[in-house]
This record gives sequence, structure tokens and C-alpha cells, in this order.
Amino acid sequence: MRNEGLRTEFTQADESPGLLLWQVTNRWQAAQRAALAPFDLTHVQFVLLASLTYLAVGDDPVMQRDLAAQAVTDPMMTSQVLRALEQKGLVERRDHPSDRRAKSLVPTEAGRALANRAVAVVEACDREFFGPLGARTGQFATDLRRLRRL
Repeated sequence: MRNEGLRTEFTQADESPGLLLWQVTNRWQAAQRAALAPFDLTHVQFVLLASLTYLAVGDDPVMQRDLAAQAVTDPMMTSQVLRALEQKGLVERRDHPSDRRAKSLVPTEAGRALANRAVAVVEACDREFFGPLGARTGQFATDLRRLRRL
């Protein structure tokens, strides 16, 4: 039965892909918060620390803009989260090797170790959460990447 008070194209609320995505995202975020609580990391702190650990191999300096691009995060929010990670002793800002005005980012040993412990828990949480999709999990990830590009 259509709700006459709300002029929507959907007969039922759970036909709306946006509403469904929001509801599923809320459940997934709650699962990730619980998984990351023992590490004293928020999910965005984990994403930035893990992304930095991934990027910081070899001699190429990692700039804040590189990290924000890799994590697909807002640059201003990235800066705020990096400050929190610095205060926890997980990230350091160092002089850029070729640009005196710039700083490069590196995970500390403690940060690298924490990222590697946490990623195992985050991935296990994802396997459990997305497990009901079974063999369709790969296609679901492909569809999400398509939407991310918009």
C-alpha cells in the first residue's frame, strides 16, 4: 500500500537503493567499530594508517595529498585524522627530501605493526559481514567500484 503522505516513486521504503545502502553502511560501520575498538582506532584512522603503510614502501615520499587520494578522503579531514595519529605515535611528518616547504608522511614502527594487526581483523570482519553474498562478493565489489567512480 502506497503511503499517500510521502510522494515517492517507491511502493516500499526497502525498494530505495539509497536507503538500503545507508542502512547496510550503518550496520557495516558498527561491525568495523567493534572490530577496531581493541586497537583504539576509528575506522577512518585505520584506513589512513593502513593506506599510509601501503604507500610508504621504498624511497618515494608520501605526501598528504597522495594519502587522501589513495584513501579517497577529504583533504581537510585527512589532516585532522593525521594529527590524531601523530599524537598516538603512529605517524610522523618528516622533511620532504626535495621540497623544503613540504613534509612527507611515514608510519612509525608502532604504526606499521598496528596497521598489520588491525588489517587482519578488519578483513575478517568483512568476510563475516559480506559472507551472505557468497560467490557474488566479487561482483558486488565490482559494482561498488563502478559507483565510486561517479
